Amino acid sequence: SAAGIVGLAVGFGAQELVRDFISGFFILLEDGIRAGDVVTLNGTTGTVEKMELRTITLRDSMGVVHIFQNGKVNTISNMTKGWSAVRFDIRVAYKENLAKVMEVMQQVGDEMYAEDEYKTNMLASVEVSGLNNFGDSALEIRARIRTRPGKQWGIGREYRKRLKEAFDKHNIEIPFPHQTIYWGDNMSPLKLNVTEENKN
Repeated sequence: SAAGIVGLAVGFGAQELVRDFISGFFILLEDGIRAGDVVTLNGTTGTVEKMELRTITLRDSMGVVHIFQNGKVNTISNMTKGWSAVRFDIRVAYKENLAKVMEVMQQVGDEMYAEDEYKTNMLASVEVSGLNNFGDSALEIRARIRTRPGKQWGIGREYRKRLKEAFDKHNIEIPFPHQTIYWGDNMSPLKLNVTEENKN
């Protein structure tokens, strides 16, 4: 009957509501996230604007508001819990001296950490891990700066800016992808005849 169908629907709705409240209670109890944290919920990244027993409200970098039912939150990644970090994969040309490149990277981080404006938000100077990968046209060097929660993006932008200036100063090349065309052993190279014409 219609009454039975309505009752069944209400029962399922109530079951889901109870699940949301129970999940919300444990999320609040475990203190994994708070309002103001930058998190990724179920693959969506943004700032937590509001936490309630039934839902979590998230606003992403484009200003879009996302509302998640607590009972359907499967994964939570908090990028501003305790401390944060920004990671760098710096690419330089194969011809560069790696020791010199890493020395310049460390020097830039040390100079930033020595300045009061940045030292308050940096937990330490840059950590240069070393050669991380052999790319198609570049060597990749990995580094990291640990910061106070939420400060990693501003610190990262400033470090990249200063590093570019330091690389220019020391003539360290940041490569770009390029291709070499090979015609084969049996093919002669193209011959171009350049002539000048008197247009007078």
